[in-house]
Amino acid sequence: MQVPPSPGHNLGMVGVLLIAHAPLASALKAVAAHAFPDREAQVFALDVLADAQKAEVVAAAQALMATSPPTDWLVLTDAYGATPCNAALALRDAARNVRLISGLNVPMLWRALCYGDEPLDAMVGLAAEGGLVGIKIADLPIPETP
Repeated sequence: MQVPPSPGHNLGMVGVLLIAHAPLASALKAVAAHAFPDREAQVFALDVLADAQKAEVVAAAQALMATSPPTDWLVLTDAYGATPCNAALALRDAARNVRLISGLNVPMLWRALCYGDEPLDAMVGLAAEGGLVGIKIADLPIPETP
């Protein structure tokens, strides 16, 4: 049985799965919906509790992905080497249609959604670039003029 897409849902679009320490994934999903309400159906959140094991996070992510129409997935995690990222690495290793970026920040997420109709591999590069250029040191000392 095939699940019909929600109204206005583009079957060709990439799903964006946020896997992060609770409550960050849900909070960032809300930020995404605020800035890109037309892309809300494209973003999925999985909050990982402090005592969660990698296997249970992988199972929860796979269950979430299985109930959703996208066939390609960009998985964004908060910290490389932590449980959310380790689970995402397992997802990536198990499927050819999953890409992963860690170091999730708001500019990365917004850039991914801004280019949400791009193919998966293009979206990965654009999202990573958005995350990098979104990092600014705002308190650099002002050089004194002689």
